[in-house]
Amino acid sequence: MSLSPSASAPRPAPVRILGIDPGSQRTGVGIVDVAADGRVAHVHHQPLVLLDAESFPLRLRKLLDGLWALIEQFRPDEVAVEQVFLSNNAMSALKLGQARGAAVAACVARDLPVSEYAAKEIKLALVGSGGADKAQVQHMVGAMLGLSGKLQADAADALAVAITHAHVRASAQRLGVAAREAWGRKGRGRR
Repeated sequence: MSLSPSASAPRPAPVRILGIDPGSQRTGVGIVDVAADGRVAHVHHQPLVLLDAESFPLRLRKLLDGLWALIEQFRPDEVAVEQVFLSNNAMSALKLGQARGAAVAACVARDLPVSEYAAKEIKLALVGSGGADKAQVQHMVGAMLGLSGKLQADAADALAVAITHAHVRASAQRLGVAAREAWGRKGRGRR
């Protein structure tokens, strides 16, 4: 009597992805589980509100503490972070960059691999157009994860970056390449 491989092989555990939409006032976080067949399931989402800190350095500390608490609680396997866009206001761009750096540092300090995606890449992956607006992205996130009601914008963006990473991972597995090579230019120059 022989057992078929599929009957005896255990199903691989889902991969848990933490998505982060960095901000200096609010940082969105979204967590999804990705099954071996590529299905994505909602785990958690919330904004980390940083405005009540007494100074900007204390906002960064609050961001670190908040991310570390979520990492401890939910135990993600991978992290996806939205890249910073250019801004007309240099001070705002600088603060956003510092918040993004703090978020990335919080994750790599916990030995988590971090992937980065531009806003246009996220919109393209979810809506099919790199020029989609926030409402379209929020709608697609809710539809893909079976969530009802309006999502808070920062948390929706964080879920969107997590879903984008899930899609890139699935494509990479089908192609037999590293995830960073699956999204066109992602693998160029980073070997």
